[in-house]
Amino acid sequence: QVQLVESGGGLVQAGDSLRLSCAASGRTFSSYAWGWFRQAPGKTREFVATVNWSGGYTYYADSVKGRFTISRDNAKNTVTLQMNSLKPEDTAIYYCAAKFGTGWYTNRNAYDYWGQGTQVTVSS
Repeated sequence: QVQLVESGGGLVQAGDSLRLSCAASGRTFSSYAWGWFRQAPGKTREFVATVNWSGGYTYYADSVKGRFTISRDNAKNTVTLQMNSLKPEDTAIYYCAAKFGTGWYTNRNAYDYWGQGTQVTVSS
């Protein structure tokens, strides 16, 4: 069965960096777009970043543009989110998701598979 497992979350101070990883198993995801989403307490799950099947196209939410970088390794079936210059408002549970297709996707309802999430807490 398909499984997406996130790792790399933790407690950091404002200005620090974290690198989230998502490892997929159960199938090959080279024909899938990847996305990262996050959900803060009391808020809806929001789009953070997406990368297309080849890794050649990425798109970011305005709130993270210039600070976060999404990348993928199709040989390893993994996607990562490098997060720099973290802010307290980045505190949330971060989820990776996979969507079959050649495009890139910001709508959480479009995604086929989801991980269980990893907590990121940024203290001020």
